[in-house]
Amino acid sequence: MRQSKTLNTLAVAIALALTAGAAQAENGFKVGDTTVTYGGFVKLDMMYNETDGEIAGVGRDFYVPALTPIGGKSTSRFDAHARQSRFFFGTATDLGNGEKMVGRLEFDMMTSSNGNDERTTNGYSPVIRHAFVTYKNWTVGQTWSNFMDLQSLPDTLDFVGNADAAIFIRQAQVRYTNGNFSIAVENPESTVGRFGSGSRITTDDNATPDLTFGYNFKTQNASFRLGGLLRQIAIDGTYDGVAYDDSITSYGVSLSGKFNFANKNDIRFTLNHGKGLGRYVGLNTFNGAVLTSATSAAELEAIDATSFSVAYRHLWNDQWRSTFLYSMLSASNDVSLTGAGVTKSTHSYSANALYQFNPKFMMGIEYKFANREVESGLDGDMHRIQFSAKYDF
Repeated sequence: MRQSKTLNTLAVAIALALTAGAAQAENGFKVGDTTVTYGGFVKLDMMYNETDGEIAGVGRDFYVPALTPIGGKSTSRFDAHARQSRFFFGTATDLGNGEKMVGRLEFDMMTSSNGNDERTTNGYSPVIRHAFVTYKNWTVGQTWSNFMDLQSLPDTLDFVGNADAAIFIRQAQVRYTNGNFSIAVENPESTVGRFGSGSRITTDDNATPDLTFGYNFKTQNASFRLGGLLRQIAIDGTYDGVAYDDSITSYGVSLSGKFNFANKNDIRFTLNHGKGLGRYVGLNTFNGAVLTSATSAAELEAIDATSFSVAYRHLWNDQWRSTFLYSMLSASNDVSLTGAGVTKSTHSYSANALYQFNPKFMMGIEYKFANREVESGLDGDMHRIQFSAKYDF
């Protein structure tokens, strides 16, 4: 009898603790002077692809313009994964003087190369998306590039959506923001094309950080962002037995925005152009520069690139919505240096239908067509049907 009473008392205590814990979890929990929050989502992606040859690597998990195959036999493939699922920890520390320091640590499995055993476990290791702290006007750590505009990304099932046109990059940086203006120094990296072959050298030889600028401005029904990039493309090392040593300055400009309509529909766009944009656009479809010879006297010549996308999102009712998207990317290659096998242009379009069961759960289907053309004139197509289900927590 006494044991039963003790168990009942313990059960009530546990129930009360769980109730209190659940209430506290909604607003985070305290660790000393720091409030910690937790969130993320679980997402299932299923894709059926028809291509002119095999898609390589992560191109089977999400759309990567450079990986649309060319010249192979007609190929059909089905893939399913939950790699885009992610989780994050947010922190807000009270400094005791009315100020707060805010941090974020976020992971997903989308680009993880550790695991990939689809025979049994389908295990993938988490990889860092964001790891930064913000204090007053300063942001320090890894997050989206200051050259990028999140609001212009379309509402798609594909991981990026407008991958041809998007400035899409996360990297370590120190950023200063004052009102609508921001400036940052960011981690540099150079991708250089070998002379005549079209293959790539990722050099990591930069001596200066990338410099990015951003300015946001609004009208009554629209918001815009003007971005700028100034950076060094460098090579200083021995590759394939040849010692190279050269660097050039490259730049990029970006105008993007979002038009909002009274019925909650919107149009999102981005327009980017630059000399040596390279890895900053199209998920590094193009190199930043190409070597002018295969000798130690070689110099770097920057590659011009232009990209554009526009997406219209339409809300059919409170639960159904669709996005119609067009995206393109083109380069001005000097074929005498790059060879005729490098990518000349890519474009894609897509349409989807998404059903929001409740604020936390969505399911949808999306069709995407993509095309890639190389300088020789050969091209290849991709047709993809994607089904996704997403639970936000």
